[in-house]
Amino acid sequence: MVFKTTKPASEEKKVDSQNMAMTFVSKGSEVKGDIHAAGNLRVDGTILGNVRADGDLEVSTTGVVEGKEVRARNIVIHGRVKATLTATEQLRIHSKGEVHGDVTSISLDIEAGASFVGYSHTGKTSAEILAIDNTAKKEQ
Repeated sequence: MVFKTTKPASEEKKVDSQNMAMTFVSKGSEVKGDIHAAGNLRVDGTILGNVRADGDLEVSTTGVVEGKEVRARNIVIHGRVKATLTATEQLRIHSKGEVHGDVTSISLDIEAGASFVGYSHTGKTSAEILAIDNTAKKEQ
């Protein structure tokens, strides 16, 4: 007989960003096309395409991202991003950061001096809102 221990679903979703792989796009480098990082991603150069990071994404002051879609767990922007951004947790635009595009995140922090042009949706995810709406309808 084999016994298998299982973790609760809440523990499986927790990700330790300190132990994730780090991918760098260095200053002076340019990537044309979509990029998927299995862990965290730091952009000091330029990415012209869609970006997806399973961990966190940081765009430094020299970093530029232009594409249709950018997705990561946490997104920190010191440079320029022109795309639709989705952060499953927090999105932070620092004072030198520029964002042109709509953003969706649980939490949005825009420092004084930052530039943000677009629409924002913060708080609960669409799936959570839909679940709440469906529960309310059943109770009526």
